[in-house]
Amino acid sequence: MRLGSIIATRAEAAGLRQVRSPLDSRIARWAPVPLRLIVGYGFMEHGFAKLGRGPEAFADILHAIGVPGPHVMAWATILTEVIGGLAVILGAFVALVALPMAALLVVATFTVHLPYGFSSIKLLSVSAAGAQFGPPGYELNLLYLACLAALVLGGSGPLAIDGLVRRRGSAGGCRSGSAER
Repeated sequence: MRLGSIIATRAEAAGLRQVRSPLDSRIARWAPVPLRLIVGYGFMEHGFAKLGRGPEAFADILHAIGVPGPHVMAWATILTEVIGGLAVILGAFVALVALPMAALLVVATFTVHLPYGFSSIKLLSVSAAGAQFGPPGYELNLLYLACLAALVLGGSGPLAIDGLVRRRGSAGGCRSGSAER
């Protein structure tokens, strides 16, 4: 049973009436799409940035902060960011790829960002060369984690491969069930 129907059932039982526009559900179902696009793009961009600087450079950073097997972990991180990001954009296997993506965020939070506090934007000064920023805190990691959780708990929304697979699976289940009878 879905949370919305549980709330509606309880509201009806309590004699409460929900006032909803027919547009609400048609628009609300699209809410996961911008989340998928920004989270997926963000992860892919970070992965491609690591590739652009060279996986060895990222492995050196991992080695410096004491990560075991830095070369293997560098490649695992890059592949998780690029492949996981693409999967999120496409809405494919989101619940599956969200786990290693969330693990990366948690590890980055505790190994890199935690000492710098919450805020991801630390404006130090503005000069003729432009704004100068300090090291980012863990705010952005928490936002990404919240978005991944929303996608896993609420679904990938329309235009998602997960929905296509689910519909095909349920259609296949109906066919096989009727063939047995």
